[in-house]
Amino acid sequence: MEVVASAPGKVLMTGGYLILERPNAGIVLSTNARFYAIVKPIYEDVKPESWAWKWTDVKLTSPQLSRESMYKLSRKHLTLQCVSSSESRNPFVENAIQYTVAAAHAAFDKSKKDALDKLLLQGLDITILGCNDFYSYRNQIEALGLPLTPEALATLPPFTSITFNSEESNGGNCKPEVAKTGLGSSAAMTTAVVAALLHYLGVVNLSTSSEDQHQQNKNSMDLDIVHMIAQSAHCIAQGKVGSGFDVSSAVYGSQRYVRFSPEVLSAAQAAVKGMPLEEVIRNILNAKWDHERTEFSLPPLMTLLLGEPGTGGSSTPSMVGAVKKWQKTDPEKSQETWRKLAEANSELETQLNVLRKLAKEHWDAYKCVIDSCSRLKPAKWMEGVTEPIKEAVVKTLLRARETMLEIRNQMRTMGEAAGIPIEPESQTQLLDATMTMEGVLLAGVPGAGGFDAVFAVTLGDSSGNVTNAWSSHNVLALLVREDPQGVCLESGDPRCWDITSAVSSANIN
Repeated sequence: MEVVASAPGKVLMTGGYLILERPNAGIVLSTNARFYAIVKPIYEDVKPESWAWKWTDVKLTSPQLSRESMYKLSRKHLTLQCVSSSESRNPFVENAIQYTVAAAHAAFDKSKKDALDKLLLQGLDITILGCNDFYSYRNQIEALGLPLTPEALATLPPFTSITFNSEESNGGNCKPEVAKTGLGSSAAMTTAVVAALLHYLGVVNLSTSSEDQHQQNKNSMDLDIVHMIAQSAHCIAQGKVGSGFDVSSAVYGSQRYVRFSPEVLSAAQAAVKGMPLEEVIRNILNAKWDHERTEFSLPPLMTLLLGEPGTGGSSTPSMVGAVKKWQKTDPEKSQETWRKLAEANSELETQLNVLRKLAKEHWDAYKCVIDSCSRLKPAKWMEGVTEPIKEAVVKTLLRARETMLEIRNQMRTMGEAAGIPIEPESQTQLLDATMTMEGVLLAGVPGAGGFDAVFAVTLGDSSGNVTNAWSSHNVLALLVREDPQGVCLESGDPRCWDITSAVSSANIN
């Protein structure tokens, strides 16, 4: 029996920093870049003597990092102990395993626990794979003598081995060990492992989709369990209670998100202090999760683009720390900046919702405007437009652009005051140039900003203009697009899928 689950990476389009505090909202888009977790037994049969074993064998493999680790999982305490010589540990996956097995123990009665024991005694063989878009492959592309284009990126085999940052940059600039693109790899990985294990152990059923309302409610409850366990494991692994937007989008897909109260995860933090894990999980599942989640996706005929500048990424925790320090030292100025930023974020959300409504109610006029604007520089979008509906569409597009400029302005103000490069000068020049191109609606730095990535939202078929221009500025446009789907069960190991069809279906404009 093999279970494969996947969870998407994310792009936080609005809400950077503000999303850390309730009741501020953020718009987070899930993507077609996904993490996969493959779970199967290590042993085909349960050995007669195994019922006396106090441990379950766990094997964790990460082919892209050329790493394999062996663990023993205590059947009594549900804690993992690494027994291999692997120097590099993965706290996200380790906590995901512990919390998920504890959730199964907490959820099952005696009869089901017998079946659970049998599964666990066969061992857990877990493999994790991340789509190429989570990591920087510009070194490989340059080594092959290829141009920095999405087409060149598409020539790499799926799940290519990962490039490590050099030790000098790792120490000097607080860069992560691996050069990443800021898509939330740890959240997607944690969620995929939790989902695959919960389904494998029979705690949830992610394979059903039904028109039946009762079944839909059951499916929703199953996703909620995945969400609570993944949030808890992710929080403990990173040593703090974050906003949780990355895990939420990995579970549910694109959304408007308001964080949960940090106190919700006080139970998870109690585990660190020695409370039995099964009791901790019961508290987590019974806690009052007060996050707010509303479905959201880009309006029709709009494309999300993500560009990787090739600087190896930024350290989000240190940037968040700098902003919090600034809030304490200059509360008046920081509150004013946050208020303006919150207003601009809300305004952009409103304009995008208006565009979705116009598309739904006046499709022909909406499509005509998008097609026209995709071939024109923004300064000329209004020329020759006389019909009231088309005029309303163009005016809303232009208001969304102006609002994005205000968001960027306030983010830069925050960065300068906090002494961190939220929108570095190099990004500012690139984004300003991007915003003047034909068919570009929005451009900015996602999430906490820094050197991780830039994003753009383009109209119609205009994305090729942006990818070509980015390439000339040494920015690699990724194959990432918005995909509003969250966690899901897959039909099998993605490495066995038809590689040629996977590459040819990549949307390269």
